[in-house]
Amino acid sequence: MDNEKTIDCESSVKIANDVVAKIAAIAALEVEGVSAMGNNITSELLGKVGIKNILKNVRVEFINGKVMVAVAVTVDYGVSLPGISSAVQQKVKQAVESMTGLSVKGVTVKIAGISLTKNS
Repeated sequence: MDNEKTIDCESSVKIANDVVAKIAAIAALEVEGVSAMGNNITSELLGKVGIKNILKNVRVEFINGKVMVAVAVTVDYGVSLPGISSAVQQKVKQAVESMTGLSVKGVTVKIAGISLTKNS
């Protein structure tokens, strides 16, 4: 049960850590200026294998009934690092809370790389 969180409602709902991690990864990738999860080399190699491997760049922990999320991203050259970090934090928090009903205590963003070619 380490990888699941139970939500109290009329029936029991369990959400696996991988589900929260996928939501967080997809939300982070939707932020303009984020080109990939993780660093460029890892993303290029693992991108061919599928979405399962982008989860290696997302960590989810449940602490006192709240979710802590950590994501590692590659950003486009020239973007404001504090600005994009803030945007990723907001997007991930909103997506996880709205899709799961869980409370997000915090989102940590690690800039793992900078992309020199813009993915547009």
